[in-house]
Amino acid sequence: MKFIKGIVGKILYGIGRVVSVILEGLITLIENLVVFVGSFFKGCLAVASMGGCLFFILFANLGLRILFNPVGFSIIIFMLTFLIMGGRIAYSLKYVKYITTEYLFNTANALSGKTGYQYKKFNEFKEAYRRAEEERIRESQRRYYEQQRQWEERIKQQWYQQQSQQRGQYHYGNFGGQGGYQQGYGHGNPTVDFKNKFERSCDVIGVSYDSDKAQIKSAYRKKAKEYHPDLSKAPDATKIFQEITAAYEFLSDENIQRYKSM
Repeated sequence: MKFIKGIVGKILYGIGRVVSVILEGLITLIENLVVFVGSFFKGCLAVASMGGCLFFILFANLGLRILFNPVGFSIIIFMLTFLIMGGRIAYSLKYVKYITTEYLFNTANALSGKTGYQYKKFNEFKEAYRRAEEERIRESQRRYYEQQRQWEERIKQQWYQQQSQQRGQYHYGNFGGQGGYQQGYGHGNPTVDFKNKFERSCDVIGVSYDSDKAQIKSAYRKKAKEYHPDLSKAPDATKIFQEITAAYEFLSDENIQRYKSM
């Protein structure tokens, strides 16, 4: 019986490796095609923005023929649809690859009698994936709040330093005139820094400074979806996504009220 389980375990492990290679290949292919199609349409827009004879030759002679040709029109529609849906398909395949291969590898190792492995149901890997995603989000939020705390401490320290300098300048002004006191007054004010950071956060998400939480949340979802690392192929998508998330976390109800009361 143990021998049979070992053989079945090796077969499942082999199937898992094959599934992993196939899905990884599909994911890579889809991601590369999304980049290619995106580059194609960007090139078309670049040509269109040039105008002149080049645009007329390419669009009027070639572009119109493609658009009025049923096959060409179908290809253009397919490319646009693929550009929109490609990122989501790749993300879904990554999810399928994770839970499927993890299930097969774990089952194979459990049947082979390897230490530390025991049989788990397929749904348990779905739950594990969900928990891993939640943990990733919590870790991202923890890093953001830690950065926020460090930022506030740095602002307070700068403020205290400015106050000390101003007190020194004030004493100097009592003996040598008022110019020393007035010079540099108002720099490093935490209120001004908060106002600037709030407005920069609004600019990142793309909302007006008087927007409410619902408007900010709606704009954040659109931006986050556009630059999600698993959906966007922009070279700096991860950095932009982190900036968008940090900006949204900063635009809390408390900070919105604080800004409006200023």
